Formats: sequence, C-alpha cells, structure tokens
Amino acid sequence: MDFKEISVSELNKNAFKLIGKDWMLITSGTEEKLNTMTASWGGLGVIWNTNVSFIFVRPQRYTFEFLEENDYYTLSFFGDEYKKVLSYCGKNSGRNVDKISATGLKVIHDKAPYFEQAKLVMICKKMYSEYINPNGFEDVNIEANYENGDYHKMFIGEITKCLIK
Repeated sequence: MDFKEISVSELNKNAFKLIGKDWMLITSGTEEKLNTMTASWGGLGVIWNTNVSFIFVRPQRYTFEFLEENDYYTLSFFGDEYKKVLSYCGKNSGRNVDKISATGLKVIHDKAPYFEQAKLVMICKKMYSEYINPNGFEDVNIEANYENGDYHKMFIGEITKCLIK
C-alpha cells in the first residue's frame, strides 16, 4: 500500500499512544548513510505558529551524529506486528550492526530516510536544538536520570510532510 500525504490537522491519532506506547523510529541521514533509533519520548504540538515534533536524544546515541549533521529527520510509526523490529532498533547500535539489513526494513528517502513498512511518517525540518538544562527543573530529582551528566538534547522540527497508509 502506498503512502498518502495528509495535513497534520487531519491526523486523528493519539500522540501519547503513538509515542509512549507504540514507539517510533527516529531516523536521519542521507541515501548513502543513515541511522535509526527507537524512541518512546517526544511530543507533537504547535510552536511559533508551526506544527512541530519534539524529540530527545542523548549525545552518545549514534543517531545523534546524524541529527547534528543533517537538516531533516523522520518519525516513523508502525503497527503492532513491528514491535520486535522496534525493540531490536532500540537495543542495538548502528555503530555495531546494520539495523536496516538485520530487520528487513526498506528505506525510502524524501529529505530524510523513512521506512516503507511504516503506517505513519512525519518528515521534519530542524528548527531548534538545545541540551536539557538541569537548572530548569523544579521539584524533580533530574540527576537520578543523568548520573553521568549526559543530558538529552531536544530537537524541535517543523513537520513538513505527514504520510499515512
């Protein structure tokens, strides 16, 4: 089945379920070199009168390098039958294994790579990025989550295209 482009305002999915329960693949790179990682953190919303995604990636993740080097990234969402694939992509580093070959995912490239097997894809253009500042937290023991001081970097990206099956 082919993807159909829709406006994000037509999307009738629950972002809490999509990201927190179903998970997503964050992918960035070129047609020649890319990486993907599983994430269950993030968000969708509106900022600066723009439809955006918010993603959070630690600097030691291999995908981080691709996010830093490229202007676009994608968020790919899958059906339940791909939970093992997403688990594999979350537990294995692209530095050590070829996740695409190992999982059988088929790459499509439009500004950034995404996957033919996805049921929903958002192509995002980076607008802003910044490391989490531990001084900004109130009534949260944030250090318990960052014993090594390896704070996530937040990327905000304009959703330039939304594709659905």
